[in-house]
Amino acid sequence: EPMSFEPDDLTDHVDMLYRYSLGVTRDPNLAAETVQDTVVRALERRHQYRSDAPLGHWLIRIAHNLIVDRTRRAHHEITVEDVEENWRDDAYSVNAEAIVERAATRAELLDALVRLPFIYRSAVVLHDIEGLRVADIANIHEVSLPAAKQRLRRGRMATVTALATGHERRIATKGVP
Repeated sequence: EPMSFEPDDLTDHVDMLYRYSLGVTRDPNLAAETVQDTVVRALERRHQYRSDAPLGHWLIRIAHNLIVDRTRRAHHEITVEDVEENWRDDAYSVNAEAIVERAATRAELLDALVRLPFIYRSAVVLHDIEGLRVADIANIHEVSLPAAKQRLRRGRMATVTALATGHERRIATKGVP
């Protein structure tokens, strides 16, 4: 059953929406624009809000869908197929010590996350940064629980791969705009 909310209720969620949007777009302007568009869309569609999910989750779903609509597959994304193929190869390994060290710096982690395909990046940001449960991610992404678990697993594998290759990529592209 629909449940209304007051416009002031949205202000409680702006910081979280911005963190989420910035985490998945890594573009402060696009993140701010996404938050604005999310608030506008939420107000326009407030009659569609159902109280079975927290207001914050409904707002993240709106932001998620807006970002999906805007995002085109970037040429520098890591493909999940490549990651899965690498991880199936017994000879494939990454330098775990270097990954932990790089993940410790927010810039390195954001650099790795931004190269993930959006659905995996979104799952990792929602779970590992925003602290949502996998069931919440399934609800926000409008997928089954097993699909949400797979997105998180693949997202984490791709993040590790991106952290492992990020340093080498930055050395190779140093000075390139």
